[in-house]
Amino acid sequence: MRMRKKKNLLPRMERCSEYIVKDPFSLRGSWRGLMPECRELRLELGCGKGRFTAETAQNEPDVLFIALERVPDAMVVALERAQALGLRNVFFIDGDAARVPEMFAGGEVDRIYINFCDPWKKSHQAKRRLTHGNFLKLYRAVLRESGEIHFKSDNDPLFEFSLEEIPQFGFTLSEVTRDLHRDGPCGVMTDYEAKFYEMGQHINRLVATMLPWTPPSD
Repeated sequence: MRMRKKKNLLPRMERCSEYIVKDPFSLRGSWRGLMPECRELRLELGCGKGRFTAETAQNEPDVLFIALERVPDAMVVALERAQALGLRNVFFIDGDAARVPEMFAGGEVDRIYINFCDPWKKSHQAKRRLTHGNFLKLYRAVLRESGEIHFKSDNDPLFEFSLEEIPQFGFTLSEVTRDLHRDGPCGVMTDYEAKFYEMGQHINRLVATMLPWTPPSD
């Protein structure tokens, strides 16, 4: 879905500039300097309008959240949400998930959130899916030992693909469900997720925990 252009985008972003990390590559290995007392550092890939980001950060004030988003018209809403709540434990990056190892050092990230990413439905687009093995290897480069990926999707084919793909790259799966909100709202939702819930559409979710792993030889 194409994001509607926001009015006064640049001045709105400027008013929230305290939450924007303009050079994330310079912080590689030292992100915790933004919040030395944090107990964990978590990374969200594609935060959209930031409902999940802001509410999760508000619920866990002792966790440092770094949210990545490439669409300024979505990010500005996320920035304003964080500012409205007066959060001091969340920062935003305009960046590409493919460059995560350039921004974070090995073992620096405790958890990665992937919520409702583009399913890239055609088979020849599989390598662009954020749960494809090429991306999983990038996540392994920054996650700590036993670090986690929390993944949610409304797209059934993508979820089934991910169930098969993720364990092949040194992760064990848990909390696998194809109907997360069956018994009522469960956890913090994204904006899209809230709409899906109101429509009665089921949500898939899993947690992947990183294990020691040696890539197979070619």
